[in-house]
Amino acid sequence: MVEVWTVETVADRFVDAARTARRLPRVMVQGYASTWPIVILPSDAYPDPHKVYRLPPPSPQDVERMLEVMRWVQLLELDERHLVWMRAKRFDWVEISKRFACDRTTAWRRWKRDMQVVADLLNRQAQPLKK
Repeated sequence: MVEVWTVETVADRFVDAARTARRLPRVMVQGYASTWPIVILPSDAYPDPHKVYRLPPPSPQDVERMLEVMRWVQLLELDERHLVWMRAKRFDWVEISKRFACDRTTAWRRWKRDMQVVADLLNRQAQPLKK
């Protein structure tokens, strides 16, 4: 069955990719450790009485879907990429419009156009070759 890509499905995949990217482990320099002899009391180490729960790392399927979306991003121009990722990260339209120096409806229209471009290219790739 051939999947038909719409603006909504492409936008949902971008949001999922942004969430997956946020859940990836932090990149740290390997082999670095501080040798400073400081004794930290538990009350100093965890001053916040509320527990903070972190999401578990993403599954391999989530990472594969994120990498697929990263390939889609290459289909767009640099400014279009920034616009798409800002919206995928759930930035408000007002903040996006300030970043691109345009009205919020203009930013929305550009985002919608970029989603449609990606959806059209994906639909074109999914069509079987006619003989």
